[in-house]
This record gives sequence, structure tokens and C-alpha cells, in this order.
Amino acid sequence: MIEVYIDGATKGNPGPSGAGIFIKGIDNPVQLSVPLGIMSNHEAEYRALLLALDYCREHQYNVVSFRTDSQLVERAVEKRYAKNKAFAPMLEQALQLIEQFDLFFIKWIPSQQNKVADELARRAIQKQEREAQA
Repeated sequence: MIEVYIDGATKGNPGPSGAGIFIKGIDNPVQLSVPLGIMSNHEAEYRALLLALDYCREHQYNVVSFRTDSQLVERAVEKRYAKNKAFAPMLEQALQLIEQFDLFFIKWIPSQQNKVADELARRAIQKQEREAQA
């Protein structure tokens, strides 16, 4: 089974944000670091989820197990409900993508088990800041 580790990070809240995605369980593990612009930390977590879902669908990874250190995102996906209405459209988009997988799991993990995705998200923020200074 393919394991997908996701993380969203912000510098300030809201502030410059990034998504980190680490995919293993394939021949060549994938590391993605995606600048997201200015947004809240929770929004960045949802964006990381959406980007990872899109990537997995595009590469025909149909049996996936996602790992996140965001309890907010994990609970929203599991319950199929976003307490904060601002996140409902992103959750709905995620649920529509999730339905396209043969098997999809999502699990909350402690931050220390999500270090690769966290570092990738932080690199995306640094990249965004360097580009803004150039």
C-alpha cells in the first residue's frame, strides 16, 4: 500500500504557506514542496490534502493510506463534516476525490512521525519568501 504523508505550514497565521507531501511504498519515493501563498495554517493543511489527492489520482495510485498530523483534517475527512464552514468547500472537493480511489485511509499521526512532510512544507515557505525578495 502506498503511504502518503501530508503537512501544511504557515509562517504567521495567516502568512506565507507551504504544502509538503511525501509518498512512499513506490519504487521511487516522491517529495513535493509546494508554495501556497498567504493563508491560514488550517487552510494550508487542507491544500496539502487536496494536492496529494490530485497527485495520487494523476499517477493512478488507487490504494492509498494518508498520514497527517492535523487532527482537524483527519476528523473532517473521517466524519465527512467540517465544523468551520470556511473549510467545507475544500472538504467537499477532497471527499469527491477520495471517492475515486479503490481504497483510501487517513490516519492522524504525531508531528514527530511526520517530519519529512513538515520539512517539505517549510521549504516551500522559504522558496516563496526567496522569490518574493527577488
